Amino acid sequence: MAVYHDARCRLCRREGTKLFLKGARCFTDKCAFERRGYAPGEHGKSRRIKETNYGQQLREKQKARRIYGVLERQFRHYFAKASTAKGVTGEALLQMLERRLDNIVFRFGFAPSRSAARQLVRHGHFQVNGRRVDVPSFLVRAGDEVKLRDRSKTLTVVASALEARKGQGVAEWMDLNAEQLSGRILNIPTRANIPVPINEQLIVELYSK
Repeated sequence: MAVYHDARCRLCRREGTKLFLKGARCFTDKCAFERRGYAPGEHGKSRRIKETNYGQQLREKQKARRIYGVLERQFRHYFAKASTAKGVTGEALLQMLERRLDNIVFRFGFAPSRSAARQLVRHGHFQVNGRRVDVPSFLVRAGDEVKLRDRSKTLTVVASALEARKGQGVAEWMDLNAEQLSGRILNIPTRANIPVPINEQLIVELYSK
């Protein structure tokens, strides 16, 4: 499966906003966006582009892809499913992205970033309803339990992530049991419960042309 391996800080700089792709580092002085908040490349400082409607739509789509770590082909697949689902297409799209197992692991605080969560899932460290799942794009449903496998409970990366997020809690649609290293999905999140800086209507407009 194709994975983005280049510098993630360049993505934030290209979008002109912090996407928090590197976990705790994004909150420190080491954050590249804080030090160089202009577009990457030789002419990044002097680049001045007047964005068209299409450009704005494209940037919103790229932000969504980069926040959730999804490549173009898979993102198009999500949009196709969202466009046939009941309700608002943009909200359905974000709900599917939020329900990805790697995102759920990150939201519970078991990993410092979505990319780290993706790696943990791929290595088979998590179970869904008692069954080992190693597919990051697996979509959880309301009532599902996500749990760290017993043999993985000594992982340093998980302990460090939980310690860093201690006291912050989780979203209203999730229930975390930090002692058991498990969490349950209470319901499917509404748009108000999805804290991402994305205007999903622009994405709908882009793909509806």
